[in-house]
Parts: sequence; C-alpha cells; structure tokens
Amino acid sequence: MRAAANPYQQDLDKNPANYAPLTPLSFLERTAYAYPERVSVVHGARRYTWRETYARCRRLASALAQRGLGPGDTVAAMLANTPEMYECAFGVPMCGSVLNTLNTRLDAEAIAFMLDHGEARVLITDREFAPTIGKALTLTKGRPAVIDVDDPAYAGSGERLGEKDYEALLAEGNPEWDWPWPADEWHAIALNYTSGTTGNPKGVVYHHRGAYLNGVGNILCWGMPQHSVYLWTLPMFHCNGWCFPWTMAANAGTNVCLRKVDAGVIFGLIREHRVTHYCGAPIVHQTLINAPAALRHGIDWTVNCLVAGAAPPAAIIEGMERMGFSLTHVYGLTETYGPATVCAKQPEWDRLPLAERVQLNGRQGVRYHVEEGLTVMDSTTMVPVPADGETMGEIMFRGNITMKGYLKNPKATEEAFRGGWFHSGDLAVMQPDGYVKIKDRSKDIIISGGENISSIEVEDVLYRHPAVMAAAVVAMPDAKWGETPCAFVELKAGTSATPAEIIEHCRASLARFKTPRAVVFGELPKTSTGKIQKFLLREKAKSAAAIDT
Repeated sequence: MRAAANPYQQDLDKNPANYAPLTPLSFLERTAYAYPERVSVVHGARRYTWRETYARCRRLASALAQRGLGPGDTVAAMLANTPEMYECAFGVPMCGSVLNTLNTRLDAEAIAFMLDHGEARVLITDREFAPTIGKALTLTKGRPAVIDVDDPAYAGSGERLGEKDYEALLAEGNPEWDWPWPADEWHAIALNYTSGTTGNPKGVVYHHRGAYLNGVGNILCWGMPQHSVYLWTLPMFHCNGWCFPWTMAANAGTNVCLRKVDAGVIFGLIREHRVTHYCGAPIVHQTLINAPAALRHGIDWTVNCLVAGAAPPAAIIEGMERMGFSLTHVYGLTETYGPATVCAKQPEWDRLPLAERVQLNGRQGVRYHVEEGLTVMDSTTMVPVPADGETMGEIMFRGNITMKGYLKNPKATEEAFRGGWFHSGDLAVMQPDGYVKIKDRSKDIIISGGENISSIEVEDVLYRHPAVMAAAVVAMPDAKWGETPCAFVELKAGTSATPAEIIEHCRASLARFKTPRAVVFGELPKTSTGKIQKFLLREKAKSAAAIDT
C-alpha cells in the first residue's frame, strides 16, 4: 500500500505571516517600542534612553547607506567601551554592512592587515588610538574613510585623522530611517579577527541568526532578570562583547560604559548605578579582589560576574565569595561567538567545602542552551572519549553559535569543520558527570589577561635576533594575567645576549602584551628529527598550573 502523503507538509510553506529571518536588530526595535524612556546607555555625564539609542543607531545606518554602504561592505571600529561602540553593534548591520571591531591593544601592522583583509570602507576610531591608527593607515593598500570619535570622558588629546567626527556623521542620517530587515538570517553581521598558529590572524564571520541566538542565550545561561544593569568591564571588541550588546537590548537593561579597568572607578560605578552584572578575564576579578576593602563600601547586593580564559584559581573564587559577588565560569572561542559553555552550578554544590567547590566551579562545563553540540573526541578517529575524567581528546562544537567560517580562507574553514564539528584545538577530558575540563591547548595559544597570543608569532620575532639559534615560547602562570609568554632561547655559538636585550628586541616588533615576560637560556630539548619538545618546556615553566588550577 502506498504511504499517505504527510499532511503537515501540504500547503504550509513559509510566508511573511509566519516567518522572518532572525536578527538581534529586532531586540533594539522592540525595546525602544516597549520601554522607550528607560535608560539604555550611561557614560559619564551622558545618558541615553532606548528611544534615543534607537534613533542614533538609525541615524548611523542611514548616514552609512547614503555613502553607498550595504550588504558585503565592512565598517571597522577602533573604539573604547563608549556609546559609539554600542551604537555600531546595531547601526552598522542596520544598513546591511558588517561590523569589524578592532582590538585596541594591537600594533599598527596588525590593524593594517585587518583593514586590508576585511576591505573596510569606513573606519570609526576614537582619538585615543590615533597614533596606532595613523601609522596603520600609512601601511594599508586601500585607505578607508575615517570618522573620528571625540569622547568627553577621554582626558588625552589625539590627532584628528578623519574627514569629520562621529556626531557630524550622525547629523547626516535620518532618525526615523526605515532600515531594511536582513533578507537572510545567514547573512554576515560581524567580522572578528583571532590569533592563530600562523602569523596573520583569521577573520571569523558571524551571522544574524547566531548573534540573535547567543544574545538570548546569555540571558538563559546566566539567569539574567529583565532590566539588568551591566557594566562594560569586558572590551566590546572581544567577540562583539560576547554578544552582550545584543543581550542588553533584548534584556531592556542599562549599559554602563567604562573606558579603562580601574578598581576605584568600577566599584564607584557599581555603587552609583546598582550594577548587577559584569564580565571579564581573571585579571579583572583579581584587580577587584586586591583593591582596598573601603572601595567596596555600600555594595550590599549580589553582583553577578562571568569569568573566562584559564580556569579561575581558588583565590579568585574565594575572593569573589568574600565580596558577595557570584562568579560563574564560561568557556568559548572567537569562533563560537564568545562563551559557548558554562559551568552550570548545581544547588547541592553550595553545601560542599570551598576546595571542592573550586574544583567543580573551575571546569568548562556544559553547552549553552543555543549551541546544539559539545563533545570531547579523538580528533583523528572522531570517536567521543569515555567520560572517565582521564582520557584526553579535543573539545568540539556544532550548532547555531558556531561561526560561518573564516573570511577568504576556505582551506582553514574546511579544516576547522572537519568531520562535521568545529575543532577548538583545546584538549580536555569528559568527566563522569558530563562536564568538560580543559587539560592542555593544542594550538599553542597563550591567553594573557583575556588576550590571545600566538606562540609562533612571538617565536618568529625571536628568530630575527642575530644571536638566536632556536626559540620556543610557552605559557607561564602569572598571578595577575593568568598566563604570560615565557621564551626559551638557545643562542648561537660565540654569541651572547641578556634577557633584557631579548625582551627589548621583541618589544620593537610586538604589541606589549605579546612580549615575553621571562627569558630562559639553554639548549632546547629536541626529538631525533630536531623538533623542539614543547611539553618539556611547559613542565619547566609550570604551564599546566595556569590551566589545571
């Protein structure tokens, strides 16, 4: 007998009444409609409501569209955590373009590469970064149109590089512009560059669907109540602020801006605005813990914090508890829109001794609600490792908050998605309770203060020193930064150098945070084929302590 046709597939096609592409831009439109007079963004003396933020974002989108920007065009932003950066998260994609937030700590050469590779047509830049941007523009092959941002909260003075300033650009735009909804939720919304194991960084492409879902996912995983007050200790250039610009619009909360991490300023803002949430690398939390207790006076409510990077050491978890702050550990990569796993806390853990809680809370945990797959597998056989807490494999992801791929790099994209999973490059075990725990990093990436450092990039610079025969860089645990680069150097016969000379040599070619903090001279351990045995150097530098604390 012939099977009957599936009735649910008959005449039930998508149409405008039952389908619209997902985009986080809808969060801003809805919140401006539902809560127009609630405060959206605070920065020093500046205050904006959600009605005003929506109008400013539409002005930005309209002004960019009048300049001919649309789908497929890139707008780069070299900005601090200011209202302008927040507005770019919406205004740039509102005209169909792609936002490329630049790491403000990088050197001019790296910025120039990103501007060229991403083919930025417009660059919106804070005057604080004029020295770096000015040099970068001399190195680019195609200079973008430059728009300056004058932030009253910035006390310094930077050269004007642009044809006009940001407010003048907004004045060109229409605050009621009818921005086009993306035709496809798979369209790119953002471009983020990440350090890899080669000299040039790779451009990670996000789509509207993933940004929408992770914007909501942050609320779900963190249990954020509506109208939360979020302090921007995390740079908005990091994975688009881990998608929190879009999260806060969905939450109809308040964004409290912060140009620089300073304990006194942070506690003052928490107290003044009754901040409920903030995110950051371990160094941010360490800074607050080590600050004078008097700075915390008057903060008598629970402040919720996310920490990413290396697992938080016991001192941070204990210090946060003493302050009355609730710390949650998350893990992810640029390729997963920021955090994609969370160490989901179990209520019964609260009854355990601190030492046991530290071990449980320091794990990378389980997948986000909006990420469909998380596993630890043998990267060769693609077989999941047993949940025994001992067998190591590679952490792998799949789902809607995994990147589209690497811009203009199909080979790297194919390799990253080999076997139908995204390969993180991080080695971990699956514990009996199903929580993931990182044990090592196969990519030789050092995470220092939340910044990724490629050991190969540093090694390339070391090899340029005339006295260096061989060099290897590994992570060294650091109480302040989590990890810092440690260089092991083998000198050529008949030559000499001091650690200070090697460090100074690196500073001439690298951003300051990438420069080795320690240099160890001696013959490097090698295999019979001449390959440097980095695992022995990691043991010598006690690198594992930065991962497995």
